[in-house]
Amino acid sequence: MEPSKTPSGRFSTREEFAVDDGWGFEDAPAVRTELRVEQARRIISRNSSPDLSFDRSVNPYRGCEHGCVYCFARPSHAYLDLSPGLDFETKLTAKPNAPDRLAHELRVKGYIAAPMAFGTNTDPYQPVELRQKIMRGCLEVLRDFRHPVMVTTKGALIERDIDILGEMAQFDLVSVGISVTTLDANLCRKMEPRAPSPARRLRTIERLANAGIPVRVLASPMIPGLTDHELETILEQARDAGATASSWVLLRLPFEVADLFKDWLDEAVPGQATKVMARVRESHGGKDYDSKWFKRMRGEGLYAQMIGQRYKVAVRRLGLSEAGPKLDCSLFRVPERPGDQLELF
Repeated sequence: MEPSKTPSGRFSTREEFAVDDGWGFEDAPAVRTELRVEQARRIISRNSSPDLSFDRSVNPYRGCEHGCVYCFARPSHAYLDLSPGLDFETKLTAKPNAPDRLAHELRVKGYIAAPMAFGTNTDPYQPVELRQKIMRGCLEVLRDFRHPVMVTTKGALIERDIDILGEMAQFDLVSVGISVTTLDANLCRKMEPRAPSPARRLRTIERLANAGIPVRVLASPMIPGLTDHELETILEQARDAGATASSWVLLRLPFEVADLFKDWLDEAVPGQATKVMARVRESHGGKDYDSKWFKRMRGEGLYAQMIGQRYKVAVRRLGLSEAGPKLDCSLFRVPERPGDQLELF
């Protein structure tokens, strides 16, 4: 039997192997989720990428329990000397002081409001949020400051916060993006093992929309040769559920994600593995991934262009907006705290 290997991060000084010592392999014990606590010194991250529609974001957690095999955030665990594989899914870090730090940074003199993005790295509504309530605390801060926010998630737990999101929506302060990668429940369970089912995500879209919260469906990532044939159906079913805007992103396989994804293809869909990777490389200039601006999100080449053209046609037919709602930044205010000195005029 071939020894199995636990993928290490690119900065790791060690690798772990399971080796047959003559007694055979025993079943590995169940892996439990470990939650570590980090007291963040700063919580708002800035970026200047021309590929993104926002310049600031907050990530309440490191790692993600959803375990999506394609997740482009997996390599960030390598900076912690943890595996982008299983460690990313089971060794999580929470930032419980995120709401306090967020309020502190919004109070800095001269701060100018612009949409704050959540869910840009790991999902703020992954299961651990049920008890931690860090995301809810951040929303409460943004509501009090009347600060616009964009949330991206797969998690049905966002329905818990409909009260805050609905209140913010009345002032054009919120937009929610729900990621729907496939409508095939069996494929979803293999690819996104601990994320809500596709049907459950569509119900989340419906419940948010019924509460007056603008919802965008993210048909992302589109996996060439595996899920891209579902693009139009995903958009249509999301529109029928109440989504008014949409977007799509091509599969991205940075650093360790490429090998993890290829191993998954060989195990989960062996008959399609060669075709899928051929399409992926065709869409990234012959490589597993090309990180160049203006190419990393949409790819290049005929196959990527075909997906983009199909998307444009579907969006026009279904009446979906690509821009989404314009969030109001003019209402930003710094609320008074107990003990603050009142102004005379």
